[in-house]
Amino acid sequence: MTQPLDFTIPVDPLNPPPSRAALPDPLKAKLTDDVADAVRALPIYYASTTAIEGLESGDLFSLNSVLGGSIENQVVATLNRIRKVWDPDDQWTEYGFERSSQTFPDVRLVSRSGGRLSVAMGIELKGWYLLSREKEPSFRYTVTPDACSPYDLLVVVPWHLTNVLSGVPRVYEPYIEQARYAAEFRNHYWQHQRGVAAPDNGITSPGGAQPYPPAKAKVSDKADKDSGGNFGRVARVHGLMEDYSERMLQTKVSGIEAGHWVSFFRVYADNHERDTIDARIDRLVGRQGAAATPRVRELVKELGRLLGD
Repeated sequence: MTQPLDFTIPVDPLNPPPSRAALPDPLKAKLTDDVADAVRALPIYYASTTAIEGLESGDLFSLNSVLGGSIENQVVATLNRIRKVWDPDDQWTEYGFERSSQTFPDVRLVSRSGGRLSVAMGIELKGWYLLSREKEPSFRYTVTPDACSPYDLLVVVPWHLTNVLSGVPRVYEPYIEQARYAAEFRNHYWQHQRGVAAPDNGITSPGGAQPYPPAKAKVSDKADKDSGGNFGRVARVHGLMEDYSERMLQTKVSGIEAGHWVSFFRVYADNHERDTIDARIDRLVGRQGAAATPRVRELVKELGRLLGD
């Protein structure tokens, strides 16, 4: 019997992968756990007032840049609305979540009591348009580990429009990871696991980085050689979030997996001849079997009118 191929990334025994940092303050450790629970509850509580109609074909694969900031703001508003989930014992009553795209992390749980700014923890928040062309989160996460508090989280929120081509954003199960661990794992992968030998795996880190730096502070690590622009693409770091991304692409959107919707979009966006488009769509729909409901076929035809006419 043929043995299955092994795609496990080899581990260098002299350079073991990083471990998640300990959370020394019990009160903040509980807060971090409770905030993570609140983030997991976002699909239940999230509500958006942003409605999209009459989408232009060129915007299909750029919705995350068009709506990403709005969705992130609404995630922050949702967290503040459900504060009983992350502060069930009223220990953080003076604190609230605030977002600033010019800082790291871009969402901070802060108090301004007595005119003094205090930060309890932070969330580096990223939106992921689930039907994007790349079939993976495309953001770059380049912060140096020293700029991360052990209580900070990296959160990725996947979303799509309720009617596929129109409607309001609907969010799904977020990805949650310790921000410092994600930064350390990214660097470890770049230097020791991606199969590139020194000196082509070097990383330059900024000096003096500390948690909760001021706006526009230099806190990003940079690869010494990165002609492909892949440093910071944590969705491509083996062992970090690839399993999560694959699982989310299997999410059913109007009866069809998200990954297959992307295939539909690509067929039209590639501007093939009509006969070629029809044949490829028939094959894609056929792969869905019973899941290819009449509504799905209607949506595919609607997509064709939108992109092909």
